[in-house]
Amino acid sequence: MSYLNATNELYKAAAETPDVGLCCTTNPVWQFPGLSIPKIMQEMNYGCGSTVSAQDLVNNPKVLYVGVGGGMELLQFAYFSRQPGGVTGVDVVDEMLEASRKNFKIAEEENEWFSSDFVKLVKGDALNLPVEDESIDVAAQNCLFNIFKIDDLKKAVSEMYRVLKPHGRLVMSDPTCEQEMSDELRNDDRLRALCLSGSIPIADYVKVLTDAGFGTIEIRARKSYRVLAPNHYPTDELIHIESIEIAAIKDPMPADGPCVFTGKTAIYYGDEEYFDDGNGHVLVQNQPIAVCDKTAAALAMADPRIHVSESTWHYDGGGCC
Repeated sequence: MSYLNATNELYKAAAETPDVGLCCTTNPVWQFPGLSIPKIMQEMNYGCGSTVSAQDLVNNPKVLYVGVGGGMELLQFAYFSRQPGGVTGVDVVDEMLEASRKNFKIAEEENEWFSSDFVKLVKGDALNLPVEDESIDVAAQNCLFNIFKIDDLKKAVSEMYRVLKPHGRLVMSDPTCEQEMSDELRNDDRLRALCLSGSIPIADYVKVLTDAGFGTIEIRARKSYRVLAPNHYPTDELIHIESIEIAAIKDPMPADGPCVFTGKTAIYYGDEEYFDDGNGHVLVQNQPIAVCDKTAAALAMADPRIHVSESTWHYDGGGCC
């Protein structure tokens, strides 16, 4: 059985019998005013973080969500896009699509503003999305792409890039791992389906995104997720897995390479009122400014009186690149 077949079988079972512990997220379940999330949706929240952020969801966006789970994030997206077909959910597992349809009927009973036709559920494959080119404002996936091996990951990301409008956003939450894993771990189809052994380093993940053409990358959160210990898994050392929340924006690629924000900040502490590097970056004395990694490196070289922080891995916008 291929790793994709193993994944489909796992989530078919999770659709038929909700598995509360399948993926545990360290995020709270976001409750917005007037939004009630049915208990069954929370039990079927098979993600490792959240892809729902109000800053992405302005002006009634068209949203695509791949890998529907129990429908919780689809419902949260619909809260911001209250229009028939405003949110499209794509999944390859028939049982998960049917479970979501049932859950949306419950959501209708609990939310007077919500109608099931706000969400369009479509059977489809992340590697060949049944969605038109440049038709989506915000695309999202939660704890799915880490399952893919590298060639399939590149294909899935390129498909998301294809369907996004210019300046559209791909918002993701996925496990990552900075340590080497044994071939036995990497080749275990069930562990890959469980969002464990497919985890790759953040830099490798970012490269896949930028190679696809995304000109701006935002690392919004980085959290501890799992450990693979020798007493439970085929490994000789303890392996720490983290989850990240990341947004890839379909901006034009800058001539000097992508802007990757990892939460770095620059502060000028010289005697003048401000520092101007002549490249569009003006730092007012002792006022912090969020900067992308390449700008951080350039400013650190430009003047010894500029303090550049380490990456916090928590970036929420407003920076300069």
